[in-house]
Amino acid sequence: MAVKLVVVGGGKMGGALLSGLLNRRWAPASELALVEPIPERRAALAIEHEGLVALEALEPGVVATEGGAILAVKPDVAESACRAVGAAGVTRVISIVAGMPSHRLEAVLPDGVAVIRAMPNTPALVGAGMTAISGGASVRSADLDWAEGVLGAVGAVVRLPERHLDAVTALSGSGPAYFYLVAEALIEAGVLAGLTRDISRTLVVETLFGSAKLLVETGDDPEVLRASVTSPGGTTAAALRALESRAVRSAFIEAVASAAERSRNLAR
Repeated sequence: MAVKLVVVGGGKMGGALLSGLLNRRWAPASELALVEPIPERRAALAIEHEGLVALEALEPGVVATEGGAILAVKPDVAESACRAVGAAGVTRVISIVAGMPSHRLEAVLPDGVAVIRAMPNTPALVGAGMTAISGGASVRSADLDWAEGVLGAVGAVVRLPERHLDAVTALSGSGPAYFYLVAEALIEAGVLAGLTRDISRTLVVETLFGSAKLLVETGDDPEVLRASVTSPGGTTAAALRALESRAVRSAFIEAVASAAERSRNLAR
């Protein structure tokens, strides 16, 4: 039986999407396939997901006519991997290759193959991903609906013109790393203040989780919620003053700008 979806590349992001789709029961493992040339990685994912079709290379007939592929490989092998996908008869391709514009992939695919560029992030593993998608030259509304149906199983999806994907890569694609860096710093701060590492970690993780949930569920702007915690002359005001004196806000802005520029450079 042909599968509904093949993930080409079993690295961190490909593996996260594959695991997320299976964890969220988008389809049974027997209806998903993985193409991964590294035997150890392929075997590990096959063991983790019993029934998964794990292949060294993609062949014609593996993917159903109404199905498609997720291209989750490094930029330097993206075009060769795309050729193999096209040769196997796949007609819809979701590419999560950072910095790789759709026209470069379309150039190595048969005419008419729909290329949807996507930028997901790793919280897709737990069904809380954030993905932006954009359609290439041959993409129709039905193709975008299909891609949103796939990626929407592991989180939220927004549709944007392709010119915005470098910014998306820098903001939400890399965003979890910024978040974890803040968590690391706060845990260390708690230890320095005299807390045990376990207690500090619990306090930080639950505070970040609760704060994000409050931001989502109230719909309030971040500055409104921040102000609600900041009493005049209080402890929070003192802490924020220390952060602003070290240009923390500016550092995050510069970090996103640098990541976006790096994404643009990858496409050249």
